Amino acid sequence: MKDKFFNWLNTFLVADVFLVLFAFAWLAIAVLGRSLDIPLGLDLWYRLWEPVFTPAIGLLMAGAILSGLTSWVLKRLDRAR
Repeated sequence: MKDKFFNWLNTFLVADVFLVLFAFAWLAIAVLGRSLDIPLGLDLWYRLWEPVFTPAIGLLMAGAILSGLTSWVLKRLDRAR
């Protein structure tokens, strides 16, 4: 059961990392486009920041902490046996 949970959690975190990296790359390109007066979707990025990208970053941080904490606890429990 715990292996299945960790496998699911790690798969989710990998997908979330790619979403966050995509959002950062889009922001960098859109800001560059704005400075060159080329519309590359900065306004759309701003509209998606609050409902999409902020929760994705929060879930990434929470999942990383949860994964590390549970691994640490399981390692301590195995050592105590």
